[in-house]
Amino acid sequence: MTDSIATSAATVPSQESKHRSANTSGWLLASPLALVLAVFLVAPIVMIIAVSFWGATEWTIYPAFQFDNYEFLLSSDVTYRVFVNTLKYAAITWVFTLLIGFTVAYFLAFHVRSLTWQIALFLLCTIPFWTSNIIRMISWIPFLGRNGLANSALLSWGVIDEPLEWLLFSDFSVILAFVHLYTLFMVVPIFNTMMRIDKSLIEAAADAGASGWQTLWHVIVPLTKPGIMIGTIFVIALVMGDFITVRFMSGSQSANVGRMIQNDISLLQYPSAAATAVVLLCTVLLMIGILLRFVDIRKEL
Repeated sequence: MTDSIATSAATVPSQESKHRSANTSGWLLASPLALVLAVFLVAPIVMIIAVSFWGATEWTIYPAFQFDNYEFLLSSDVTYRVFVNTLKYAAITWVFTLLIGFTVAYFLAFHVRSLTWQIALFLLCTIPFWTSNIIRMISWIPFLGRNGLANSALLSWGVIDEPLEWLLFSDFSVILAFVHLYTLFMVVPIFNTMMRIDKSLIEAAADAGASGWQTLWHVIVPLTKPGIMIGTIFVIALVMGDFITVRFMSGSQSANVGRMIQNDISLLQYPSAAATAVVLLCTVLLMIGILLRFVDIRKEL
């Protein structure tokens, strides 16, 4: 009895030491990544937040702690109109990328039986994204222009009597470019999630008498929610931070928050740009936080 108690007492410290050693090893393994994130992510964000409270004149920028930049930003009607415009772009782009991305992912996952063909078609979808975003965006300009291919084809077919002006340098062209640029960010996570769905569940739904639409809505869509949520986060974050697409595809006739930040930087108004960036960051984080309340994407990661 005494020997067993002594053995147990000796075992407890050894287990505790192993546990501490495992924790130490874990921290050491995570420290390089934590250091990289601290230097290249946390530190720049902290600097932007600090600069957002600084003051600026026409000739200089001076360190201070004041709320003038936020007060001017949040009291301007232009700010709210630009934020509404940005949210409009994000919402419409999300709808179209979701519809296209879900359709493409569904076809690849459930209608292409061969794994080789699935990989080949998926790589085919990624080929346009091997080029620069700017090149792919600008390629729409000669297609949508007044004398572009789209108007020329519609005129030759007799569909229209004169060129359509709204095809280019409009909200339509901006959203079209956004959908073209960011659809793949919706396809990849949805396809990845669909490939993990057990096919026996679909067969069971069919055996129970469910139609194709019922199986899609009650089986596939719920199981695909994590992928949809990841794609949604990607698309919303990218669209709300994009400024070059809005500038080129709207012909500088429209604006979003990214363009506001760019304009402030071009005028060397760094504190104002930093304040706008902080508000944009908080808005995006709030939206992501709301989305994460509905789906636990940690299961997907």
